[in-house]
Amino acid sequence: MPELPEVEGVVQALKPKVEGRTIQHVQLSERVHFSFSEGKQCIVKQAEPDAFELTLSEMTIIKIERRAKYIFFHLLKDEVPYVLVSHLGMTGAWFVVNSPEDIDEAKFQKHIHATFKMADGGYLIYSDIRRFGELRFLAKIEDHVPLTKMAPEPFDELACDFFITKSKLPKYANKAVKEVIMDGQVISGCGNIYATEALFAQKIHPARKMNRISEQRKRALFEEIVAVLRQSIEAGGSTISDYRNINGEAGSMQNRLKMYGKKLCPACETATSQMTIGGRTSVFCPNCQH
Repeated sequence: MPELPEVEGVVQALKPKVEGRTIQHVQLSERVHFSFSEGKQCIVKQAEPDAFELTLSEMTIIKIERRAKYIFFHLLKDEVPYVLVSHLGMTGAWFVVNSPEDIDEAKFQKHIHATFKMADGGYLIYSDIRRFGELRFLAKIEDHVPLTKMAPEPFDELACDFFITKSKLPKYANKAVKEVIMDGQVISGCGNIYATEALFAQKIHPARKMNRISEQRKRALFEEIVAVLRQSIEAGGSTISDYRNINGEAGSMQNRLKMYGKKLCPACETATSQMTIGGRTSVFCPNCQH
């Protein structure tokens, strides 16, 4: 699943190519329409597909920004602001192309689910192989409550204090540290990959309870999370499977990972172990991390 660095890379690539442009019309895939007819919501959430297509037509994309793992497309129509919220799920990807056929990889071209024809020519396209991503059209961000509960950006000045205070709450104190730091209400944008890397760097076992970690060590862990997120942003993110930026390019952070997906610990060469924490597979060194 794309995490904060990967989403940041998509946003930074989209901004110069899409901001200020007007959507002529929108076409959703047959899969999205069929899903709705069956009483399900495939990709497009809380909206009837025909209404979604009609409503977004003739809207201008004023600004694009990232918040945690979400992409916010700020829109304007008849001087009224709206926002289209995109979550990439496991395999979502945005492309800016002259024609849908310009998407190089067949698997992404095959799974196009939202095509935004731009008024000045070309297309903004959302493709999603496994269809776990989301497109949510809102009058305002507050209309979708989970978006209002996200933790501060990890790069914000007070984010570390927020993390330490929140981690002491009864809801989190007795949980595994790996599960807590992947909770978007505690730290924004830190998923399995970067949680694994930060915990290894600080030699903390992923199953250690939050209430068994000192405040000093929590601060060091938070700083490590910020450092690895920044490093990944600079590397264009991690391409573990299907992450691509809008040009179809892969990131290179996967070449710098020290623990995620590894069979041997790079520090002591002990065989790594795995356990499931918070529904995700956690890889760690049983010798170095405790």
